[in-house]
Amino acid sequence: MTRQLLDENSIHSAIRDRIGGTDTDALQEVIAAIADNPVVVVGMAQNPYCKKVRKQLDTAGVAFKYLEYGSYTKEWQRRLVLKMWSGWPSFPMVFVQGQLVGGNKDVQGLLESGALQKLVRA
Repeated sequence: MTRQLLDENSIHSAIRDRIGGTDTDALQEVIAAIADNPVVVVGMAQNPYCKKVRKQLDTAGVAFKYLEYGSYTKEWQRRLVLKMWSGWPSFPMVFVQGQLVGGNKDVQGLLESGALQKLVRA
């Protein structure tokens, strides 16, 4: 899969430093968590799908690191950086062994098939 990104030459030099240079603390925290934990869930407060995926993982006995960034009205810029980095448009974002596996429905399917447990052990 190839994602289209705006070519750097199409970005005016006066604003290049503003792109990718702000609100990167959350990104660095997520990258570190992915490196240190087999399963990482990145979510936000008030989002029912973030709660559902955590409950599914708990029920299945899958240990995970949870990182939460704001709510629907707070910290949207930090979440936007994560969306732009991953290309995943919503929360939660679930990473298993460093690989983005999707969100709530994706994890549900992986758990039901037993594939997530295999990925965790890999």
